[in-house]
Amino acid sequence: MNTSMLSYILFSCLLLSVQAEYCGVREIIRYTDRLLDNSSVRCPCRQTAISSCSCLPIPERGHELACFVDGTKHLMEKNESSNPVIERLYLTFQTLLDRNLCKRLVHGNQCLYKTKGGVKEFLKKILTTYQEMEK
Repeated sequence: MNTSMLSYILFSCLLLSVQAEYCGVREIIRYTDRLLDNSSVRCPCRQTAISSCSCLPIPERGHELACFVDGTKHLMEKNESSNPVIERLYLTFQTLLDRNLCKRLVHGNQCLYKTKGGVKEFLKKILTTYQEMEK
């Protein structure tokens, strides 16, 4: 069993033990801030360009969580080097979606969006969504 699988299992157990609604607000804000400060995850969104990362979904209201799962999964797959912060965000979003733990964000398992943006814009959308929930 590898480390990421073990951390996923432990994290899932932790989430299951929480009785109240759990959205992971503080840790998601912390992880997202860390990624925004890290210049290596930034790349421009050019629909026609072939690059290590492409445009990411900017979700419609009510479909944030599904789009955050899709976007972070895409970042993990396109990032040449493993980034544990992106992996942690992905696992958190996937667990919240699978277990329907954050009712404020889950309105279906499909990512609906009208626009796409670069990594920085995608991360800012995560940040603003969770900052609104923190208030």
